[in-house]
Amino acid sequence: MSFVEYGDTIKDGDTAIVFLGHESMFPVKVQHGTVTQTKYGVIRHSTDLIGKKYGSKVTCSKGGWVFILHPTPELWTMNLPHRTQILYSTDISIITMMLELKPGSIVCESGTGSGSLSHALIRTVAPTGHLYTVEFHQQRAEKAREEFREHGVEHLVTVTNQDVCKNGFGVSNIADAVFLDIPSPWEAIGHAKSALKTEGGRICSFSPCIEQVQRTCLAMEEYGFTEINTLEILLRVYNVRTVSLQIPDLGKAAEDNSSIGFDCSNPSNQGSPCPNLQQGTVQFKSSVPLREMVGHTGYLTFATKS
Repeated sequence: MSFVEYGDTIKDGDTAIVFLGHESMFPVKVQHGTVTQTKYGVIRHSTDLIGKKYGSKVTCSKGGWVFILHPTPELWTMNLPHRTQILYSTDISIITMMLELKPGSIVCESGTGSGSLSHALIRTVAPTGHLYTVEFHQQRAEKAREEFREHGVEHLVTVTNQDVCKNGFGVSNIADAVFLDIPSPWEAIGHAKSALKTEGGRICSFSPCIEQVQRTCLAMEEYGFTEINTLEILLRVYNVRTVSLQIPDLGKAAEDNSSIGFDCSNPSNQGSPCPNLQQGTVQFKSSVPLREMVGHTGYLTFATKS
């Protein structure tokens, strides 16, 4: 199993996603002799998972069932253990596009955090690219290394435990893009410039506060970056539902139409009131935004090394 290479069969040691529903799923490490408890009963790894195909429908001990899915960066973002605040697919998608990433790209990242963005970056630059990710916190850096190894992507990423604002990324003039998600990104702009390739490299800084953005933009200008712009991405989800409305009583106009032999089935009369439907209802599909919407996550500031 690898997050960048699809495998058909569930194997011992794989990370799989147990799918109970769109709003209910969780990751599990498949191990021989282990069981996983769900609200539908027990899943026995040896008999229910190992050797089965990804996407299989597995019946639990209480008679309920779940699907076992192959992990992807998108599913991992929704189910990973949170060690820090993470970036979600809405921001990740625009970051990947605006940094112009592709297979073979070299990317520097700080900080690693919970690895949500890291997995997406690795999948984008595979199979010939590389991610250099820097994490200040030692325990988080060690946990990230362990996860990358378990997920079969350790050959595509180098994890470094150091302060990027003081020590940089540990590479020079090779990166196609740099991503910063740290409290004071303006202190790391110089190191980012050193890590980027000689000309044309892209940089992105994620900051929740506009004051951080202002200081970062000033630092970018000071170091000669161009095309500086800041975006905020908001996700608005709609619910599609069936609405039933009573057809209004149009009174005398409808009676007049009926008295002169009004034909409801005639295409030329479409849109006109039909007498025999005056007391009925009509159903149609309608979409409405959710009452609660995900609000501000952070500002994304992009720039190009001139």
